[in-house]
Amino acid sequence: MLNKIMLIGNLGRDPDMSYTPAGKAVTKFSLAVNRRTKDRDTGERREETTWFNIVAWDQLAETMNTYLHKGSKVYIEGRMTSHDYTDKEGNKRTAWDVVASDMQMLDPKGAGQGGDPDASGAITPDGVPF
Repeated sequence: MLNKIMLIGNLGRDPDMSYTPAGKAVTKFSLAVNRRTKDRDTGERREETTWFNIVAWDQLAETMNTYLHKGSKVYIEGRMTSHDYTDKEGNKRTAWDVVASDMQMLDPKGAGQGGDPDASGAITPDGVPF
């Protein structure tokens, strides 16, 4: 079986990092992925945005929290997971998350807030910039 997703998009909010009781780092943020289409009848160009919840663990979580910010353009690779929950009205819902296994920053060097302007943006699978 294969469960793999690859996304390129922009962070919708700053990463939110916390630690589990066992001391594992976890970072969460939303990613906006745009898709451009053309209406067959009118020829009008349209852009639709799909939002993804991203979750990263351990060293990758810490790296994302250090170098990413709202608006950062990134490539995310990972797997889809789901979990059930009950909303405020008592309805059962299912939420889908992308558990990130790899990330590459796509902003030009030195662009945006924070981060190292000399960093290449490339991240190894264990989350260490090179």
